[in-house]
Amino acid sequence: MKKIFVSDYTLRQTAANGSAVSFREKTNIAKCLDELGVDAVELGAIKSGKEDVIVNRTIASAIKKAAVSIPVGFSEAEIDEAWECVKDAVKPCLQVIVPTSTVQMEYLFHMKDAQMTQKVAALVAYAKGKCENVEFVAMDASRAEIDFLVNICKTAEESGATAVTVCDDAGIMAPRAFGDMVSDVKSMVSVPVYACPSNAIYMAAAAAMEAIASGADGVKTTIADEKTLQLVQFADVVRVLDCEEDIECGLDQTGIHRAVSVFAGKTTIAAEPTAIQEDAAVLLNGESSLTDIARAVFALGYEVSDEDNGRVYEEFKRVIARKETISAKELEAIVASVAMQVPSTYHVENYICNSGSAAKSMACVSLMKDDVVYDGVSTGDGPIDASFRAIEQAIGHHYELDDFQIQAVTEGREALGSALVKLRSLGKLYSGNGLSTDIVGASIRAYVNALNKIVYEEE
Repeated sequence: MKKIFVSDYTLRQTAANGSAVSFREKTNIAKCLDELGVDAVELGAIKSGKEDVIVNRTIASAIKKAAVSIPVGFSEAEIDEAWECVKDAVKPCLQVIVPTSTVQMEYLFHMKDAQMTQKVAALVAYAKGKCENVEFVAMDASRAEIDFLVNICKTAEESGATAVTVCDDAGIMAPRAFGDMVSDVKSMVSVPVYACPSNAIYMAAAAAMEAIASGADGVKTTIADEKTLQLVQFADVVRVLDCEEDIECGLDQTGIHRAVSVFAGKTTIAAEPTAIQEDAAVLLNGESSLTDIARAVFALGYEVSDEDNGRVYEEFKRVIARKETISAKELEAIVASVAMQVPSTYHVENYICNSGSAAKSMACVSLMKDDVVYDGVSTGDGPIDASFRAIEQAIGHHYELDDFQIQAVTEGREALGSALVKLRSLGKLYSGNGLSTDIVGASIRAYVNALNKIVYEEE
């Protein structure tokens, strides 16, 4: 049974079209595609310099299984910049994307066939020096002269390309003609050949299957654009025809229909907003501006005021002076410690926790508000869970626990522990930080710190 490689270019397409997709939405889309089993996620080309580099680098670090591909532009400097975005990805790939039809080559780059072939050879060779995986993408291949198309794909392979893609951007090819084009290219190269059909005449799925029958090793999809081969559509075709066609793909057949949807013409994923993974790669460095910091804080799920963004930036500058980079986890700690500081409505009076292997953990927590003590008693799966439940009983309200982290701040038997608690109320995220040599006490203080922010804002 033949395994079909599935590469999704939703993010590349939205960047090219200038679609209004936020940093957080892009990260969610990438992570969701990764979870759905696509083999590669294609990022948008770099257009606005450092900002796009930071965005793409962060998204690349959030992808744990799929390959991460990025267009390299048309110069060595642009290749260097693209490589910086994906070099820390699990499976990085650089894409050399150029038009191959005469009209597009001359209109966009003022190049003839021979000049473009030489340029592709140089770009692929330079990209290969940076990254093991280099994909050559022949745009507008359906309007190219077939001899030239085959020749430039072969040149790309000889220069180091590990895969080639042929595209019907104009949407002018019937399925059989598209399959014939794929067959011609496949017969002349030894690397995998991917097909990127158009749905302009509502035959993308048929064209994809014809391409696979003609030797294509993979297909390109998006999650929402009606003019492309949609991921849901391809997954359904494979599910229905896998026995007849003897093909398979690694897609989550049931999860795709739950996850992918379109709202008001904007690509989105039907899932809860997800913060950047705490073990994500570096987000920011000493050159990051206030705008970079504010964008990163928002990407982590926080909606803070301009004043609090200023506080976070000042603390960031203090921390970055002692180290080269700041990770997502460290940025969250900064947000929790300096942003959204409010008067303490609730104070921790005392707490008692009992825990052991022979019985469930139990906690009693006393909080003071306006000189009145509120007691809560509860059991739980461990002393911290029991303590959080006791707090909820004391205040008479349950909040969604979005995240909980603990770590040692100092070393030794008397180490100071730090706890970070993130609570969600009415769709908004609030973080609290607590310090103590007792990690249960640090956790309780962190929870109450977040609770006070909620109470202050909602009352």
